[in-house]
Amino acid sequence: MILLKDALARLRRERGLTQEELASRLYITRQAVSRWETGATEPSIDMIKLIARELEVPVMRLLDMPEHYCQSCGMMFTGPDQHGHEADGTETEDFCRWCYDQGAYTYETTMEEMIEDCAPRMAEHMGWSVDECASLLGAILPNLRRWNATDK
Repeated sequence: MILLKDALARLRRERGLTQEELASRLYITRQAVSRWETGATEPSIDMIKLIARELEVPVMRLLDMPEHYCQSCGMMFTGPDQHGHEADGTETEDFCRWCYDQGAYTYETTMEEMIEDCAPRMAEHMGWSVDECASLLGAILPNLRRWNATDK
């Protein structure tokens, strides 16, 4: 898991917090925050979720994620022919072809089912455990367009 050490330090400072104050909120040592900010170590996915909550930012702002990823499953676009298409045939920037085609979602699912379906593939690709991937997806998916109630 890659935490953008510069993003962590910048976001912490923007909120007027010292390393000691952030550490206290996370129930960890100041030294742990310092090691994350220098890149000496990286926090776990669950800790990243707590950091995001304390800094009041989406998890994606702390992760080394590309700007473009599917707004349904969270898959990062890494090559051509991965985007879905609108009803008129134009390519959409927002969804992958596995989630969205011809202007509609390709299948009905719940967010929980999406996490269960995607976590094993993500784990295989990223080299993380399925539980770590499920935890990360549980933090990311609610912010994506398909699942975000304010965007529906």
